[in-house]
Amino acid sequence: MTDLVTFGETMALFTARRTGPMRFARDFDLGIGGAESNVAIGVARLGHGTAWTGRVGADEFGDLIRATLMGEGVLTHAIADPEAPTGLMIKGRRTADLIDVSYYRAGSAGSRLSPGDLDLDLIRSARMLHVSAITPALSASARETVRQAIAGARAAGVPVSLDINYRGRLWSPAEAGAWLRETVGDVDVLFATEAEGRLIADADGAADLAKALAALGPRHVLVKFGARGAMELSDGEIRHAEPYQVTEVDPVGAGDAFAAGWLADWLAGASPDQRLRTACAAGAFAVTSQGDWESLPRRADLRLLHGSADGVTR
Repeated sequence: MTDLVTFGETMALFTARRTGPMRFARDFDLGIGGAESNVAIGVARLGHGTAWTGRVGADEFGDLIRATLMGEGVLTHAIADPEAPTGLMIKGRRTADLIDVSYYRAGSAGSRLSPGDLDLDLIRSARMLHVSAITPALSASARETVRQAIAGARAAGVPVSLDINYRGRLWSPAEAGAWLRETVGDVDVLFATEAEGRLIADADGAADLAKALAALGPRHVLVKFGARGAMELSDGEIRHAEPYQVTEVDPVGAGDAFAAGWLADWLAGASPDQRLRTACAAGAFAVTSQGDWESLPRRADLRLLHGSADGVTR
């Protein structure tokens, strides 16, 4: 049985090697990136079976996505679309402290995701379905795919996890908020930053925000504070986790890593305190190197954050 099933758009990722305006970049690293596939890789590295479905172009970038996910042990159903290209993500560092990410995904293969692409039997047999609010922003067919996936999971008694993952370049706060209000009552686990949570709930403090979000339906609400740690509200009880102190290299993907750590420990039956610590640890690992997912930890890596006195392991 697959523990976690997810789906969405994964893109080819070009990362500029030099800092400054993109027009002066000459060298790029090539990889892949996508919120849902990042989570699938992260949960797989922490010891669980994962599956990902998506559309890619019938091109070299689509082949790269397929090969990378399969190499990470993710059961991969990448539909090669001969009529649309794989989407692109371009990441540059405008200054030492500011990363700029641009997307070229309009009309991409990933945006053509449709309900017929789903393996509903796989979803019904999973222990968790994970989705993000990026996918419904891509197109009407992608939005319907999310709706049918959640409906299929709920009918089979499969818990649903949703990461808001708001992308302002894909839809407006009003559009995102309307969809989220329609959907959040059907999910069991909700991940959000404070700003994302306020797309659908009106509250001042983080604790009141978590309670307002939980009142909409989710049993578990995770509020992320970035470098300030995180909060979890589960079954009426609030828990806090302090951040791990690491040197940040690339913050992109930290939220996906956090979700992967929490979900992996939930699947493992860990205590609420432990799964929140693992989520923060996974998020910390994600920012320590370039790339959206490359630094996602395995179980043996988690102890490394406690470090040795001289910063060297032997």
